[in-house]
Amino acid sequence: MAISQSATSFNHLLSALPLDALTRLLPKLCPVELPVRLPLYKQELAIEAVYFPTSGMISLVANLDDGMQAEVGIIGREGMLGTALLSGIDTPFVEAMVQMPGVGLRMKAHDFRHEVDMNTPFRMLLLRYNEARYAQAMQTAACNGRHGLEQRLARWLLMALDCIDGDVLPLTQEFMAMMLGVHRPSISVTAGILQRAGLIRYAGGQITVLDRLGLEAACCECYGVVKKRFSVLLGKSNIA
Repeated sequence: MAISQSATSFNHLLSALPLDALTRLLPKLCPVELPVRLPLYKQELAIEAVYFPTSGMISLVANLDDGMQAEVGIIGREGMLGTALLSGIDTPFVEAMVQMPGVGLRMKAHDFRHEVDMNTPFRMLLLRYNEARYAQAMQTAACNGRHGLEQRLARWLLMALDCIDGDVLPLTQEFMAMMLGVHRPSISVTAGILQRAGLIRYAGGQITVLDRLGLEAACCECYGVVKKRFSVLLGKSNIA
């Protein structure tokens, strides 16, 4: 059953499309639940569908030889999962799993390939999104190499907050340690600093952001730089 145009409005990528380009996609989009820990992609297994989240957060996770995992990216309602198909690549380089529950829109891989070929505004928007994601990855690499853990944690919490409605993030210390590539005790110490500053409250596997503006002041410039790049590349006024 085809979905309505309004169902796409909470995904920023789809909502930036011209109406005629979006209308072409509607019969091929299907609403899906995205429960926490749901695996969406397994490394080197065929991509069967792409996902446009409208709420919640998807984590991209790299598996290391020593059995450890490291988060290498997140996807929320600003974008989509499955851009490898843009380059004709049928398998993901890393795994993808739902880290914060939500809902989204699913499109089968063969439908996605067809629309990329035939729907020019859709293809051009996705190429711009890919460039924004590349900028995010480069800035994250610079941030991880040069900035302190307190700044990096503040930055990541802001990114996670952008994926949801409200100010409560269901995040465990184990996940945050994986996300930032550090040991759990380091997260406890750093989260404690932010909590004593009145920026967050952490209890029972949940982080409540008490002062977003203060959190933005506590993080490095990397959050704002990436937000600006996304806006420049994907703002509605910049989409032909």
